[in-house]
Amino acid sequence: MRLPLSVLSVVLLAGCASLPSPGPTPTPVPAAQPAAGIQAPDDGLNATVWFQTSVERDLVFREIYRAAGQVLPAALADTSWDALAAGDRDNDPRTLPPAIIVDVDETVLDNSPNQVRQIRSGQEFNDAAWDEWVQQRAAQPLPGALEFLAAAARQGVTVFYISNRDAAQAEATFDNLRRAGFPIAGVGQFLGKGTVVAGCVARGSDKGCRRRSVGRQYRVLMQFGDQVGDFVDIAANTPAGRRAAVAPYLEWVGQRWWALPNPMYGSWEPALFDNAWRQPAATRRAAKAAALDDARN
Repeated sequence: MRLPLSVLSVVLLAGCASLPSPGPTPTPVPAAQPAAGIQAPDDGLNATVWFQTSVERDLVFREIYRAAGQVLPAALADTSWDALAAGDRDNDPRTLPPAIIVDVDETVLDNSPNQVRQIRSGQEFNDAAWDEWVQQRAAQPLPGALEFLAAAARQGVTVFYISNRDAAQAEATFDNLRRAGFPIAGVGQFLGKGTVVAGCVARGSDKGCRRRSVGRQYRVLMQFGDQVGDFVDIAANTPAGRRAAVAPYLEWVGQRWWALPNPMYGSWEPALFDNAWRQPAATRRAAKAAALDDARN
C-alpha cells in the first residue's frame, strides 16, 4: 500500500527525531602506568613516602626522644632501674655504670633511600644491594635521636648500638654513626649480627645474647628500637607470639622501652605469612590482605 505523501513525510520526520545526535568522540583512557621511575606497583610505596615526606613522622620521633630525655634523670638516680628483660640479665646491675641500647636502622639512622632504590628497581631486599648502601656511610640521623643520645653521653651514659647489620659491616656503620655526630668512641660499641658472646648461643638474628653482653658490664637504663626483637627475643614470630613476648613488659613502654614507627619493613610482615619468604609475592600479599579486619572492635 502506498502512503499519501503527507503521511509519509510525518513518518520520516518522526523517525529522524528518534535518532540520537552524534556526540564528541570519547577520548581513550590510557591504562594505568607506574609512577615515574617505578617499575611496577610496590607494597612499600605508601610506607616509604610517609617515612620520607611526612611531618608526622618527624613529630613522632622528636616527641619520643624528648620524652625519653625527661625520664632519663630518674633512671640514672634509681639504681634498681634496668631495661633488660629477665632472660637477658644474668647478674646484679645495681653497681654497674649506666648504658643505653639503641637499634641502628630506622631507630637512629634513616635508610629509606635504600627502600626507594628497591621500589624503583622493582627488586625485593637483597644482601648485595644492602651492603652497597651500608658501605656508602650515607644514612642520616633521624629526628631527635642525635640530640637525645648526645645529652645522655654528656651525663656519663655509654651508648651501645645493637643492630642486625652484619658484624662485618661494623667499620662502615661506625664511620656512618661517627660522621653523623652520634656518641660512639670505638667499633666495640657496635654489636652486629654474628657477634660472638661467651656462654650464649644466638638463634638467627635474635639480639638477646648481645643485650646480655652489654648487661654484664652495664646497667641498661633504656632500649630503643623499631621492632619487638629490639627489646626481647620472640619465641614464635606470629602475631600472637609477638604480643606474648612483650606482654610482661607493657608497663616499661615509654619508661624503659621506647618504640619508633617503621611501616616500611620488619619482622611483623613475615609473621603474617608463616615467615616463608620463598613463597611467591602474590601469595605473601594475599596473606597480608587476609589479615585485614574491617570490623575490628
